[in-house]
Formats: sequence, structure tokens, C-alpha cells
Amino acid sequence: MTLKTCIGDRALGWDLLPPTTKRSTFVQENPKTKVNETWIYAGYHDTPSKWLNGTVPVPKPWNAGIQYDGDVNRSGRVLGNLASFYPDRKCFEVAGFFWWQGDRDSRDMGLSTHYEANLVTLIEQLRLQYHAPNAPFVTASLGQTVLGSTSGDGLILDAMLNVGCNGAGAGGGATAKCKYPQFKNNVAAVYTHPLEHTPGSSGAHYGKDAETYMNVGEAMGAAMVKMLK
Repeated sequence: MTLKTCIGDRALGWDLLPPTTKRSTFVQENPKTKVNETWIYAGYHDTPSKWLNGTVPVPKPWNAGIQYDGDVNRSGRVLGNLASFYPDRKCFEVAGFFWWQGDRDSRDMGLSTHYEANLVTLIEQLRLQYHAPNAPFVTASLGQTVLGSTSGDGLILDAMLNVGCNGAGAGGGATAKCKYPQFKNNVAAVYTHPLEHTPGSSGAHYGKDAETYMNVGEAMGAAMVKMLK
């Protein structure tokens, strides 16, 4: 069974922030005053998403990780009612996770900078949440991002390649760096820019080009199969 839960315009560093994530800081130059400012980025269940250091954060009707909680809750409803879908099954095992995300994070340099740490926490928390400590995890980059980019989406690509431990399997000339030994042979990163059928971006849904989505899906599936073997 493939169980999909997702919604657009969500950031790993805010809406999808996984449990146990602590507050972090990011120093950025104010474009008007040209003075460096330190921003506090929310930890799990904090609100708002960020606030200037030294100021009192103003709560909003949304908090860090609320989408993570919602997705897990909705998945739990399906898995907790498994007999409605498979009457002869009384238990389940999570075989793996797919993750293709990052557009919202790429638009904030603080979120982009923290993406790697948040992705590591996400992998660990999902495995803990679903009692699947060895379940393979496949992450895929934003299609418009090319190797060597120093923008926000470039930081996200670097983060994924650092977390990925599938060697040359990243594809398109990209090499996963396996910065985290615990992810060797169980976390893969797919470099998707060469897989775009027509030029496009995540923000524009890749021009609604079905072949791009198929290419990325097949590459992620191949990476998963390789680890499962």
C-alpha cells in the first residue's frame, strides 16, 4: 500500500517541523539599515515561525509542526483502520518513506540554512513514530536547482546530498556525500534537475508536465528498490 499525505506551500522548518526540534538562530543583514540582525526560528510547537532576537514573539493561530502532526494523525486513521482496506490484515510494517519537498523553505535563507539539520531530525522522528528504525528514506531535490547553486534552493540540494548515502545513485553527475554514517545504505538522495522533461520549477509545478513527475517518481522508486534489496 502506498499512503500519501501532503499539501502544498508547507516548509519543513515551520509547518512540517518534526518533534524534538529546538529553536535555532540565523543572522541576516537588514536590507534597509545594512545592520546584521539575529532571528530566532521556532522550535517544535513554537509560534510564530521566527522573531527578532530581543523582541517578544507574537503568537499566531498556527505553530511549528502543526502540519507534521496533522499528517501523522491522518496516516494513523488509515493505519488504525486497516481492516477497512485489507480485511485479512491485522498488522502492518512501514517499508519506507519518500520525501519530495523544499520549495517553501527555499524562499527563506534561514529555513534553507537549517534544512539539513531539520531533515536529519525528520528521518529520525518518522522512523521512531512508525516503529521502523531501518525503513529506507528517499529524498529528491527541487527540479530547477542545479549543482553549485548558492541560493536557498542550492542549500537544500546540498543538504539532501549530505544526508543521502547512495553514492553515485544520486544521478545526473551528483554524488551523495553521506555525511551521516548512520544513514549508509538506508537514505538516498535523488538529483532531479536532469529529470525535467521541460524547463520548469517547483513553484510553477514544473509546468504541469506529467513526464517530469513520472521521471522523478521512477528515479525515487529505483533508489528505494536498490536499498530494499
